[in-house]
This record gives sequence, C-alpha cells and structure tokens, in this order.
Amino acid sequence: MKRPLKIVAVVIGVLLVIVIVIPFFIDANAFRPKLESEITDALGRQAKVGNLSLSVLSGGVTADNISIADDPAFSQTPFVQAKSLKVGVELIPLIFSKTLHVTELTLNQPEISLVHSKDGDKWNFSSLGNSSAPQAKTATPAPNSSGTPNLSVAKLKVSNGRLAVSRAGSSQQPRVYDKVDIEVTNFSLTSSFPFKMTASLPAGGSLKLDGNAGPIDANNAAHTPLQAKATVKQMNLAASGFIDPAAGISGIADFDGTVTSDGHEAKTSGTLKGEKLQVVQKGSPAGKPVQLQYSVAHDLVKQTGTLTQGEIAMGKAVAHLTGTYDAHGTITTVNLKLEGQGLPVDDLEAMLPAVGVILPSGSQLKGGTLAVNFSSTGPVDRLVTSGTVRLENAALSGFNLGSKLSAISALSGKAPAQKDTTIQNFSANVRIAPEGTRADNINLVVPTLGNATGAGTVSPSNALDFKMKADNIPFLIQGTTSDPKFVPDVKGIAGGLLQNAISGNKNGQKNPLSGVSGMFKKKPN
Repeated sequence: MKRPLKIVAVVIGVLLVIVIVIPFFIDANAFRPKLESEITDALGRQAKVGNLSLSVLSGGVTADNISIADDPAFSQTPFVQAKSLKVGVELIPLIFSKTLHVTELTLNQPEISLVHSKDGDKWNFSSLGNSSAPQAKTATPAPNSSGTPNLSVAKLKVSNGRLAVSRAGSSQQPRVYDKVDIEVTNFSLTSSFPFKMTASLPAGGSLKLDGNAGPIDANNAAHTPLQAKATVKQMNLAASGFIDPAAGISGIADFDGTVTSDGHEAKTSGTLKGEKLQVVQKGSPAGKPVQLQYSVAHDLVKQTGTLTQGEIAMGKAVAHLTGTYDAHGTITTVNLKLEGQGLPVDDLEAMLPAVGVILPSGSQLKGGTLAVNFSSTGPVDRLVTSGTVRLENAALSGFNLGSKLSAISALSGKAPAQKDTTIQNFSANVRIAPEGTRADNINLVVPTLGNATGAGTVSPSNALDFKMKADNIPFLIQGTTSDPKFVPDVKGIAGGLLQNAISGNKNGQKNPLSGVSGMFKKKPN
C-alpha cells in the first residue's frame, strides 16, 4: 500500500511543478497581438489588451485591462473599458504548439457607453461586427461568404458591468444601469445564440432578459434579430428611459412581457402594473394601482410605432388607448386616442390627481359613471388633448353648493344647504393644452338647481374663469379648482336686463329693472 501511495504522491508533485513552471516558459504576452487582432477584426473596432498572464489552474489568460474604441462618428473615447479580461483557452494546444484557441471571454467590471444618434436612426454599437467600419490596420482573417468574421466562443460573459445610455446632442444626463451581468453561450456572429441578462435600473428596480439573439446584422448590429422574455421590477418610469422624460409621466412599475425583433420591426407586449402613477407634470400620484395591457409594433429604421392594444384598468374601470408615435426626433410625438364608456367613478376617483384634475378642497367624487373620448396629438412636452366627457348619476361628496351660491340670491334658494351635491348629468367639450384647459358646451344638471350651461377656462395655475347661466340667470365661477367662487355676472345681468327693458318698453310691459332688487337684495331707486 505504501508503494502506490508514493507513486501517487510523486505524480501529484510532478503535476504541481509543471503547473508552477509552465507560466515561466510561456510568455502570455506573446499572444497579445493575435488576441487584439482577432477582437479588432471580429468587432470592427480597435481593441487594446493590457498585460497578459497565464494561469494553468484556471485554464486561461488574464489581461489587466481592455478597451474597445467607439464609432468615430460618435466619440473618440472608448466604447468599452474593463478592469480585466479573462480569456479561457485550450491548454494542450497552447502548451505544446503555442496555438491560441479561445473558449471563453469574461469582461470584469466593464464601463460600457451606449449613445443614440441625434436623429434616432443609429446607435454607436450599430457598426459593431461591420468589417467595413473604420479601424486601425490589422491582420485581416479570412472572412466567411457573407463578409462577417467567423468568430465563435463557447461562453461569453459580462460581470458586474456599468451601462451608460445617452443621446447625442442632448443636455440630459446619461441613464446608468449598474450591476450588469450578461451570459452568452455558443456565441457566434453568424448564428443564433442564447443569452441571459440582469441589471439594476436607474433610480432603483431590476431588469431581467432571457432569450435568443443573432445572427448579428453585419450592417447594423442594432437590427440583430431577438426573442426574449422580459421581467422588470420596481422600475422608476421617469428615470428608466423607456418613456420620454419630456412626457412628464412618473411612477413605479412592474412589467412582464416579451420582446421580439426580426431586424426590421420590433414587437413588445405584456402587462405593466404601475403604482403612484402621475400622467401630467402638474398632477400628483394616483391613489390606486393602474394596470396597462399593451402591444406595440416599432419600426427600427423609421423609429416610429403603433400601439395596437392598450387596455388601461383601474379596478373595474377599463379604457382603451390606441394610436401611433414618432421617436426619431429629440422629442417624441404622438397621435393617440383614449376611449372609455360606463367607467365606474368609484374606481376612477383615485386617478383624478394623476391627470391633473383637482376637486374642491374636502370633496370627493362618488358613484355614477364616466364616459370619455379624447385625442392627444403633438410633441409629448406640448401635448394637446381634446374630446368629450360625460358624467352621470354621481355626487360631489363634501361640497355644499347651496352655501357657494349664497352670493347669488336668485339661485341660492334653489340649491338648499346640503353636505353633498348630486350631479344628474355633466357633459362638455374639453381641450387641454400647455396654456391651460378650456371647456365648451357645458351642460350641468343638478336636481336642486336645475340646468346650467356655459363655458370657461382653467389656467395652468388652476385659476377658474367660467361664465355660466342657470334658469336664465348668468353667474361666474372664479377662484381656483380647490376653492371655487360663485359670483353674480353683473355685466351679463345688466346686458340681459337692458335687452329685456328694451323689449318690454316696446311691448308696453312692466319695467324689468324692478327685478334687480331680488338678485342683489337692494331696493330699486
């Protein structure tokens, strides 16, 4: 038993000596030009590799650092910089014939800069793998029949990376994705390969992609076919980059869906669940979660898209959003339609602050149904929304219309003091724009008051300026949306009385000016 143990010990000792001695006889840096050349030719970008060291135990060569040049049309700074690069190699060919066969590439803690062109038609990585892209002169390997370098690696990894996404010519700070991990198996420029990716999103949240990509488009890498399942948790909508920040939309969202691309058209569909959603800049977060089930088809060349399905749900209230968008410019433009019928007000009430609707202080909209039909067009930072709204059989709880009408004695008696104001019907044509909101053809039916009609505006600071008429008595609504003031329309009353006086004198009737005393509680002169 002692003899076999001695033999085993001798063999182990010899192997250890070989492991220790081999790196001294093989200068890993001798392979640096070849490694740099292969990476440069494969990516179409100048690649620089730092000091190389061989580790027999790990079965690979490690470089101190690596950099890959950017497309010169975008930047002169590196596209990728990594603290270290581990190159897995086949040891037997390396030791006995000094031939470099790469089996694995791992980038550790890389800094990657992704830049979108100003007009939105290209990325700085679009020319990756393009053999015609400008680069330093290097030995050129024999291309395959398609002109794409025949590079393949069994395993390709990015570990703990940092991804900065920006737009050329934009004053906005880059969006930074941290803790980026990517794993690709059976990577090839000329065939499809599976991949996995995880990352921490800007301002919190996480992203996970799992699918297949490839072959790499030799003319534009951004048009590479892709099929993946996407899972996003706790995404900050305003900071994520998935929505144009100029739109003013914010909130925290989860997403589960799919992303597919044939290189020309990308399609995404799934379910987005948002909390604390805010749709307009002057709004405030919604009090209940909102769910959006959608499908989008996006033209990768034109940077335009169509929202083919958009079901927005809050409780039992479901509205439908469809339309198109154009994202090729600095600011996204849209042409959208929102339609909803019979929407329960109790489910929608928590959404009103998110769209900038402010009710009178201490009040709450309850009961009834809402119908909306709106179109939104233009740049998202100067969006114009117009359409119709109709509210039926609802109540403005906590709003005493009778006390608000006390300044108008001719109307105050018609609306007795009650805690709530019942709204049998309200309809209007509405236009919402950066300069404010305008409502025309208002038709309001309050059982205790009767029928009121009119028109008016709400300024960006929520100041009210409405001219109304109830039971042929004109009045104004002023103040703010949180504290409306109902006052007599003196000019309107005077004009109406004058017209009646002229008509009365012609017909020999009693002087209508005597009616003024009832409105202002004063005796006529």
